[in-house]
Amino acid sequence: MPARLKPLDQQVIVITGASSGHGLATARMAAAAGARVMLAARDEEALREICNDIRAEGGRADYVVTDVGDEAQVQRLADQTIARFGGFDCWVNNAGIGIYSELLDTPIEDHRKIFETNYWGVVHGSLAAVRHLKGKNGGGAIINVGSINSDMSGPLLGAYNASKHAVKGFTDALRIEMKADDAPISITLIKPSAIGTPFTEHGRNMTGYEARLPQPIYSPEIVAHAILDAAQHPRRAITVGAGGKLQVLGAVLFPSLFDRIATGMRDSLLYKDRPQPPVEGNLYEPQGNDGRAEGRQQGRKFSLFTTGRTHPAATLAMVAATGVGGALLYALQKGRPAIAGSR
Repeated sequence: MPARLKPLDQQVIVITGASSGHGLATARMAAAAGARVMLAARDEEALREICNDIRAEGGRADYVVTDVGDEAQVQRLADQTIARFGGFDCWVNNAGIGIYSELLDTPIEDHRKIFETNYWGVVHGSLAAVRHLKGKNGGGAIINVGSINSDMSGPLLGAYNASKHAVKGFTDALRIEMKADDAPISITLIKPSAIGTPFTEHGRNMTGYEARLPQPIYSPEIVAHAILDAAQHPRRAITVGAGGKLQVLGAVLFPSLFDRIATGMRDSLLYKDRPQPPVEGNLYEPQGNDGRAEGRQQGRKFSLFTTGRTHPAATLAMVAATGVGGALLYALQKGRPAIAGSR
């Protein structure tokens, strides 16, 4: 049976990785729309401050300190949300970490840690959410945040890219199984392009240079809008940003050519004129620099492509209006009626 997704002001939403980036942007936006939000991350101080800010604005928020790589902690998050709010309607698996390093230089324990958070965190959260939503009247939504790197790869972020491929495979398989069981659960994969979050500042960096995001860069709020659209409307997948979608199309349609082009992408991920010593990052522990949605590089605030994915009717209307306007302009220029039968 299809999920009956509620308006935001009637929902309880669980968000992991809520202490920064698009997780934080989603929490603020959902609370402002009237949702009750349960926030999860490893940084308790940041979570406390964020919840206080949301409450000061009239929103309803609480938090549970959670390392999503630990299944018991994720189940505790689900249990405490049910105890605090009586249940939940939407679960957003957003927590993620990264490392800038060639694969040969990446310690295996770091590679495993990436998967503990980025992949196993999604598995733990999704299964905890399924156990609650499957028997809930009306069901609900599970929203997993992957990446355009769920569909393509590149240099320097190999472990991260592999984890996002795994997230896509798991999400698609879970969706199929829920459909087979006729479970009232909408399952969405969000695939952001380069987003202006603190990712480059939070990631471990072993390259010897300051990390950066490649252009074009989009705002965390665009991802938040896509996530909250999927919380209210069943969506299979949403790619955030046309720039990323074009890259994926190139990788899918012309894989060998893309491989050759991608060998030069390292320069777009590093400031080669800004050498720096290795950066520990937040791979294993928070570094106390959470609490910000945006990072050093800020992104564009609008994506027509993403708006088209989340508001297809509005986009069709805009395209139709553009076409009609063009026809009228052409007719006026030619000095003849634009519409058959007009005088």
